[in-house]
Amino acid sequence: MNYIVYDLEATCWENTPPSFVQEIIEIGAYKINHFGEVRGKFNRFVKPLAHPTLSVFCKQLTGIPQQSVNRAKTFPEVIEEFWDWGRIFEEDYVLCSWGGFDKRMFASDCRMHRLETEWTNSHVNLKEQYRLMKRMRRPPGLKKAVENEDILFTGQHHRAISDAENLVKLFLKHLGSWSF
Repeated sequence: MNYIVYDLEATCWENTPPSFVQEIIEIGAYKINHFGEVRGKFNRFVKPLAHPTLSVFCKQLTGIPQQSVNRAKTFPEVIEEFWDWGRIFEEDYVLCSWGGFDKRMFASDCRMHRLETEWTNSHVNLKEQYRLMKRMRRPPGLKKAVENEDILFTGQHHRAISDAENLVKLFLKHLGSWSF
């Protein structure tokens, strides 16, 4: 069993117009085996097609420069690489993210590009499980949860690879406590 601990960044706007559809612009992920050993890292930018120009808000929030998404491959190309890297169709896996947004974004982008979505069903919402584990009324954001565990948050918050790395630290600290 592999755990794919991941985070996504998506196009965003300060005041999102109702007709704007979000698209994934970065995938950050770590593959962890059942012993808790990190077996690989995946990080790619994704070129958005519906709204190829990132908003000022999005660039400030994520720190992702326009040039990075301009030079990136499209979602169908990147998701193929992700599937190959994670051996999604060859090995048992569970996708693990902080909240449900990331799963919904994977499914949404797959539907947009007429790709299979069934692979997203093997998913665990670590944010909700953390809330239950800690008996909280409301779950904290990832950064706060990491800090609550006396774990040093490293990298840039709202960058997929940094958030995935920090989620791995939290995931491994409670490896025996998650429900799969």
